[in-house]
Amino acid sequence: MLYRAMGLILGITAGVAGVVWLLSSDNEGSILSHPPIKAASPDNAGNGQETASATRAHKPGQKPPSDNAMGFMLASVADEYQQTIRYPDYSVPLTPAQAEAYQGNRYHPVILPLEGDGRFVVTLDKFRFSRGEPILVVASLDGRQVFGQSLSATLETAGSQDQVETAELAMSETGYYQGTLSSDHTPGEYRLIVQARVDGKPVRHVSSLTIEPDLGSFEGLETAYVSGNDLIIPVRFDPEQSGYYALSGQLYLGETPLAQLQQDTALGSSAATIRLKAHGSVLANRTVDGPLQLRHLQIRRLPAAPGDRTDYAFGPEEGYQFSPPDLSNLRDQPAVNPESEQRAALLQQLADKF
Repeated sequence: MLYRAMGLILGITAGVAGVVWLLSSDNEGSILSHPPIKAASPDNAGNGQETASATRAHKPGQKPPSDNAMGFMLASVADEYQQTIRYPDYSVPLTPAQAEAYQGNRYHPVILPLEGDGRFVVTLDKFRFSRGEPILVVASLDGRQVFGQSLSATLETAGSQDQVETAELAMSETGYYQGTLSSDHTPGEYRLIVQARVDGKPVRHVSSLTIEPDLGSFEGLETAYVSGNDLIIPVRFDPEQSGYYALSGQLYLGETPLAQLQQDTALGSSAATIRLKAHGSVLANRTVDGPLQLRHLQIRRLPAAPGDRTDYAFGPEEGYQFSPPDLSNLRDQPAVNPESEQRAALLQQLADKF
């Protein structure tokens, strides 16, 4: 444990040393295009000493960081790491932006620019499809001369580029082209190719998706309860195969995201309960006067051997709503992790030497 912590220290030290070199007077030209760490206000613009002092502002009772560049950087790293480890890995607080970024099955439309300000856009309702699900493809095409009332869509394997499925995308009343492909194919990575004719020439739009095996089914929640400083949310899952799984989900209060929850566990081939835990530090200072929701459930079957792929499955789109138990005993206190605390102490000791 000590050696791992020292390895972390050495890695950070090497990074800080690089920053110090970049900031040195012999390397002025290398960083002129980068913005400063903290912008100077109009009152102190041009006064480097005042700007640096404002940047080094510290909390009451905390030792001011050293004027030494390496000492300042190490003190900042130690403070940020101390804030990070107050939350356990299984229960991390979320901002709305983070909650959106962590959603694991979102398809981002691919836009292909065309001449004359034209655009060729293909949209799917998700990125990962469980084997057997229909793949609804929607395309929009704007150009000077678009020919035909339909487009062709082809699904092919990403590696060997073998064609496995074709379909026609017909013009709908809304002005979009749409059609359906089958996902009843071997799980893996696939390329989706939609072809049109623009200005008398064929144009190919290429994007990607994955077909996932059927991992099993979500069977709802059991009654939530408090244990120690955690809210326990038992999730029922019936796996198709035994293996090592990782379940994650987002805890919401109304439309406010509270935490990203995760739990790894080994499952057999029969229905099982996976207990997600929300730490008291993400709940204790909130007024919970209504139901909570568990949204964006995602389960992964982790590789059994090197080279195996990670398989994905997802919970119901509407998630699950549940009534929480009495949460008054939950406390907003840091999680206890001796190894992380030792690393934080070593970081602070190293920072104090400068």
